Amino acid sequence: MTALPELTDVHVANCERASAAILRDTDLPLAKHRIARSYAHDRFAFTQGLLFADEHLFESTGWWGQSSIRKVRLEDGAVLAKRALPKNVFGEGLVRWGDEIISLTWRDRRGFRWSLADLSPLGEFSYPREAWGLTQNGEHLIVSDGSPVLRFLDPGTMEVKGRLPVTAAGLPVQHLNDLEWVSGEIWANVFYTDLIARIDAATGVVRSWINLSGLRRSVGAHHFEWMLNGLAFDDRSKGLFVTGKNWPKLFEVRVGALPASRGVGASNTLVTVEIPTLMDQPAVPM
Repeated sequence: MTALPELTDVHVANCERASAAILRDTDLPLAKHRIARSYAHDRFAFTQGLLFADEHLFESTGWWGQSSIRKVRLEDGAVLAKRALPKNVFGEGLVRWGDEIISLTWRDRRGFRWSLADLSPLGEFSYPREAWGLTQNGEHLIVSDGSPVLRFLDPGTMEVKGRLPVTAAGLPVQHLNDLEWVSGEIWANVFYTDLIARIDAATGVVRSWINLSGLRRSVGAHHFEWMLNGLAFDDRSKGLFVTGKNWPKLFEVRVGALPASRGVGASNTLVTVEIPTLMDQPAVPM
């Protein structure tokens, strides 16, 4: 049975090579970081979105028939509350908006509103595109769809109010996945890699990378779909929580040299020019 580890190690190595290629081609600074602590995480959670609020983690999981919204105790990974999504949808990112949690789905064009207090369902809405990651800047929801363009939505109507092409060293950054608003920047997992992009929220330019190569290998996440995904920032402690799809651990990361916050208005000037050629959408779920 030695063939299986050799085969699955290929996926990890490919991910590490993809990360190295992006770092080489863009030649941008690497943000210094350290792993401050690790926590237990549900190995069966196909993590699509992560949120830290009211001293708890909130998590969106995906896969047909298994998608859910969860409230999780950070210290031991215990699921304190859980709401299942309809069995025919594939859960994606989530974000806090006031006393609600808003969550989106992959290609189902359906979104949901939940009570922050107990995850009771508050309503459903439609969204005319597929969705991957989700965050907000205090004025708009910010959505990724795997392309190099982030979209800014009105939280009430879900109308697209602006578009922000994301580039690194002049190159479009494809596969933008889970998102988090951090000190005036948009941070994004880059699917198929171990990288987090630190994106200027006004220009869409990647200012630096956070390279978390090695974490995936350390947790034994060898399947090709078990990528790094899930970003949650604690604004009070300045800790970044990260995990991956079906990872048994969640990590608290301390990132150095954070810029001074420019406030929630940093991305009020929205770019509306589309990048001409967008990526082909991957056949596997994000």
